[in-house]
Amino acid sequence: MANSTALRAFRSVCASCRTPLSTRTPALARPLSQSHALAALKGDSSMDKNLAAIDQNMFNRANSLGSVIPNNPNADFGNLAKGEWEEDDRHHLHIYAHKHNTHITLTDPSRNPMVSVSCGNIGFKKAGRGSYDAAYQLTAFVMLRIKDMGWLPRIKKIELAYRGFGKGREAVTKAILGSEGKDIRPLINKLSDSTRLKFGGTRSKKPRRLG
Repeated sequence: MANSTALRAFRSVCASCRTPLSTRTPALARPLSQSHALAALKGDSSMDKNLAAIDQNMFNRANSLGSVIPNNPNADFGNLAKGEWEEDDRHHLHIYAHKHNTHITLTDPSRNPMVSVSCGNIGFKKAGRGSYDAAYQLTAFVMLRIKDMGWLPRIKKIELAYRGFGKGREAVTKAILGSEGKDIRPLINKLSDSTRLKFGGTRSKKPRRLG
């Protein structure tokens, strides 16, 4: 009996606290046409003028084919650097040094190979091809070959392109900085690294573990 009386009292209190939704006065919203932002946009036409100017400028640049043709004296390159249009007149000396061997290739500016040798071509066999001494002697052989073939007067610039992190990488560098590379060293004007980096791809080979 006491529980039912308390429940009726609770219901009466909750009912008295409720406010019918119909008695609430809705907030009057200001019409969109009377907002200050819209009024400002109606009176400001600078954005339209800017868009029209950009459109006209792009149309004029598209019709001017001379702006995209290199070696055109009448072309307007804008902020484009002159060096980006110049032809590459450098020879390239590629050094591919991996765990088991070292390869050196000299190419002309058109990327045609002039000489391409590895440690196996100069007499090293099996495990000896991946040694430091083999790569050093290979570099000395290539430098002597370039001089004997009379290619030095034709070579104006040389780019060194390294690939791999074998022992031959440091050996070739030491040979070029030494007496063997005294004729080639002044011609080097660019150094690049074309070592391939793996991102994802197939699963790598299991590391070899001894013992």
